[in-house]
Amino acid sequence: MSGPENTSDPQSAAALEPETIAAYVDAALAAIAAASSTAELKQVRLDHAGDRSPLALANREIGTLPSAARKDAGARTGKARGAVNQAIAARQSELVALELEAALRDERVDMTMPVELAPQGALHPITALIDDMCDVFVAMGWEVAEGPELEAEWYNFDALNIGPDHPSRALQDTLWIDPPEHGKLLRTQTSPVQIRALLERDLPLYIVSPGKVFRADEYDATHLPVFHQLEGLVVDEGISMADLRGTLDHFARAMFGDVRTRMRPHHFPFTEPSAEVDLECFVCHGASVGNPDVQCRTCRKEGWIEWGGCGVVNPRVLQACGIDASVYSGFAFGMGVDRTVMFRNNAPDLRDFVEGDIRFSRSLLGGAR
Repeated sequence: MSGPENTSDPQSAAALEPETIAAYVDAALAAIAAASSTAELKQVRLDHAGDRSPLALANREIGTLPSAARKDAGARTGKARGAVNQAIAARQSELVALELEAALRDERVDMTMPVELAPQGALHPITALIDDMCDVFVAMGWEVAEGPELEAEWYNFDALNIGPDHPSRALQDTLWIDPPEHGKLLRTQTSPVQIRALLERDLPLYIVSPGKVFRADEYDATHLPVFHQLEGLVVDEGISMADLRGTLDHFARAMFGDVRTRMRPHHFPFTEPSAEVDLECFVCHGASVGNPDVQCRTCRKEGWIEWGGCGVVNPRVLQACGIDASVYSGFAFGMGVDRTVMFRNNAPDLRDFVEGDIRFSRSLLGGAR
């Protein structure tokens, strides 16, 4: 009886000889050691440990060997492939560390070198002045109150004793929201904030309410359809016109320095008595009045500049908010923030405030602060 037939390929068996495997390993280790970057090592991995590498191809030939020879060939090939993979991993760690060190060295930033900073923005002069105005009253113990810009007709007109036939309700003055019968509008003043405060807060009440207001005005050098107001309200026991005068004098000096104020009789539905507040011209201090040798573009030789309106709170306003007008009284005032910025900086055109030119904001910040 003849023995089992030997079907092994002599060429395949030669590829699995110890000397051949050792040569594959030596070639791989030499290539690994020669790799100077992780990119080069990646190619070495493909050439010496990839699916088409000599060791991988030799491993595939194990199945062609006789059963008795497969164990030794498999152990020899597996050990060789393990040694190559370990060498690749060790070299990978070395190269990563070297490349990181080189990157830190090459990309090092000298913190002592001067740099060009990115262009910075600027606080808008109106925002800056509103902050300054509020600071004056917060320092006196007042609170800052805010409210919605989309307002109900009752808060904006009815509660302020502004009758249904008052001209300010007309379309040429007020921006109504469709449909008009719903009684919604863009507030024409910040006075609705005062009504909300009277309804929501306890007495005594000392508040200022800054914010945007909206009117159906032309867009020109002296008018904007969107502008800013700051209004104040005090409701307490024993409040009189004298308290209002002292408050406005203090406020004027905080905004414009050593100036005087004066009050001219006027009419507002929500205050009685009412007055217009004028500032003594803070440029010429009245020296230009009747003097042909002194010119003043700020007051136009009148000596006074109109600033805002004020008065004692009308008892009807207090009653609309459920306050006993026989016990409590108060005063209110309001002025345009935009015009105040113009006064302080001699800005000729209100449209400059809404053009968004940062150079304009920067040029006025010194005066607005």
